[in-house]
Amino acid sequence: MQTESMTRKRVLIIAHGHPDLNKGGGEIAAYNLFKALEQRDDYDVLFMARQSMPSAQHGGTPFSARADKEILFYGEGFDLFKFSQPNKRLLWHNFKELIEKFKPHFVHFHHYLHIGIEALRVVRNTCPDAKIILTLHEYLAICHNSGQMVKTNKKLCYKASPADCHECFPDQSPQNFFLRELYIKSFFQLVDQFIAPSQFLKNRYIAWGLDEAKISVLENGQMPVILERHEPAMSVSQKQERFAYFGQITQFKGLDVLLEAIALIPKKVRKRMHLDIHGSGLEIQPEVFQTKIKNLISTLSSSVSYHGSYQPHELAILMKDVDWVVVPSSWWENSPLVIQEAFKHLKPVICSDIGGMAEKVQNGLNGLHFRASKATSLSQVLTKVIETPTLHSQLVANIEKPLSLSQSAQEHHQLYSRL
Repeated sequence: MQTESMTRKRVLIIAHGHPDLNKGGGEIAAYNLFKALEQRDDYDVLFMARQSMPSAQHGGTPFSARADKEILFYGEGFDLFKFSQPNKRLLWHNFKELIEKFKPHFVHFHHYLHIGIEALRVVRNTCPDAKIILTLHEYLAICHNSGQMVKTNKKLCYKASPADCHECFPDQSPQNFFLRELYIKSFFQLVDQFIAPSQFLKNRYIAWGLDEAKISVLENGQMPVILERHEPAMSVSQKQERFAYFGQITQFKGLDVLLEAIALIPKKVRKRMHLDIHGSGLEIQPEVFQTKIKNLISTLSSSVSYHGSYQPHELAILMKDVDWVVVPSSWWENSPLVIQEAFKHLKPVICSDIGGMAEKVQNGLNGLHFRASKATSLSQVLTKVIETPTLHSQLVANIEKPLSLSQSAQEHHQLYSRL
């Protein structure tokens, strides 16, 4: 008879950041999966994530402990072109030693950023029988422009090629981009199964050359909340529509498009709405973009409030007073966490009509679309929402609860079992 220790499968989950230190959707998805699998009796799970403070290292090792079964690693000088880790000791000594001691049955990479794409080879060489799973959160392998698949002239990119990539980044030759693709794909060949949180992202990687059969579409799970479907007691004639923007503020997230759209709404109509901005990262954006956002917020101060960053556990409170969540990204996106969060709290979503956003939000059913990057189109949608007070309840009635953490863990368990 097998003992429990013999039947429990060991899983190492690797992320490019810990959600306590980095608030990105990929980091949160990786950590949520770790916590969900940890609740099961059939898995022994270890979580490993990057941290950016060299002072956190102990005794010359790049590793430090965050909590029980949570390890942080530190690395510097990362090559963002090839995703190569320059610190070979980190990979072939420290990381290799971790693999040897833990002896994982499954190594689930939620990213190769910061640890280095060569980590896939370390796992395969050190633990040949371990199955390697890689969740694809964006298009970094395909696109050197922060994985956004947006050209440097701000136009959407539909398919990467060495010549086109060179046009965006003249300092890198077409030959370098060709070799970059070969280098990345040589490590991707070691992966037993890829996971894409959206069909759109899967299709992009198939077009890039990955085997369709090796990419499974699995949605990221969400913590459950108990909500009732009801409208505020306020009469429709008194009601002020409350819109909210949640998440990081970057040039690709479309906050400038949203603010420009509000500026286009006639003042008489604008008085019946308010936008709350909950986000961080503006201070590290290009100065021109920072100035643009700050000037628009100042101009629209009677209709817009900027609240800065927030902690994940605060989101439920922040969502309470919101009617609509706006996701105005100008890039394709994959499976934006904010859309799942909105649906979890029964908030319809207004989003760009492209990529993973358009896949997750059904126009006229559980949310509304506008033409990506077009402030005039978004302005028309916002005006329609303000002037049609019954629209909100119609869309809320069609919102389905997103996948729970336990359901997501079960789907991952089934995938692991197939491998």
